[in-house]
Amino acid sequence: MRPLVAVDWGTSSLRVARVDADGTVLEERSSERGILTVPAGAFPDILRETCGDWLHQPEALCLVSGMAGSRQGWQEAPYCSCPAGFTDLSRALAWIEPERIALVPGLRFEFLDTPDAMRGEEVQVFGAMDLLRLQAGMFVLPGTHCKWVRVADGRVQSFATFMSGEFYALLRQHSILARTLPEEDGPLEEAAFLRGVHHAQQARSLLHSAFSARTLALFGRLPTQALPSYLSGLVIGEELRSRALHGLEVVLIGAPALTERYALALRTLGCQSRSLGSEATWRGHWALARTLQKS
Repeated sequence: MRPLVAVDWGTSSLRVARVDADGTVLEERSSERGILTVPAGAFPDILRETCGDWLHQPEALCLVSGMAGSRQGWQEAPYCSCPAGFTDLSRALAWIEPERIALVPGLRFEFLDTPDAMRGEEVQVFGAMDLLRLQAGMFVLPGTHCKWVRVADGRVQSFATFMSGEFYALLRQHSILARTLPEEDGPLEEAAFLRGVHHAQQARSLLHSAFSARTLALFGRLPTQALPSYLSGLVIGEELRSRALHGLEVVLIGAPALTERYALALRTLGCQSRSLGSEATWRGHWALARTLQKS
């Protein structure tokens, strides 16, 4: 298998990894050169600055996932429609340099005659499938825009996006709650977080329950430093309330600070989970490169 340069190029950051033939990550690098910081036409220069020495390897293959393939990025890589598997993605790659540098297309899914989309998360899901040897399951990727991804028969069948992280930030910084909450979030206070999760299940509307983050402080029911954890529990609890859990086991993919919160919330609602981090991203690139070589 050819030497692989895996690139995860998002809106605010750029991460790269050098991966050997058996999938082992030999080296990683990162920078804050997300696509919003890259001037028009400068994507090749930034890539060379970041990992040009790796790209000089004979036969090196570079796969770029994430927002670099969006309309605001290097070049638009049209979305691949669900259901989609490794082979579908490999056939839909947008080649910058033929057989050398390619953009991974991302996925789209239609629900109620309305499209949903992801870029970058699909590589993480395929990587998790390969690492855990799964052909089916529910994969959850917490973040600014959390993705719930259903996989069956080795292919992404459907997914749904929840703007949970963004709603938390909006409530935290730009609502009346900002006057009550402390300036910094601080460490997670588990009891307050779970109180928020359970209240979300009972209140059944974030539009109603969010105000409780103010009144609990107003009437001395929660200390100020616990309010960010409580609000986080409300938002995540609202997301989980909308899903048909019923003992479902999920695979969480993302940064530990977030996956730990989701695992805690799921566990208290009777659901089991397993967690993966950046290794899913690099494994997904490697598995896609392997599929590409076989096809």
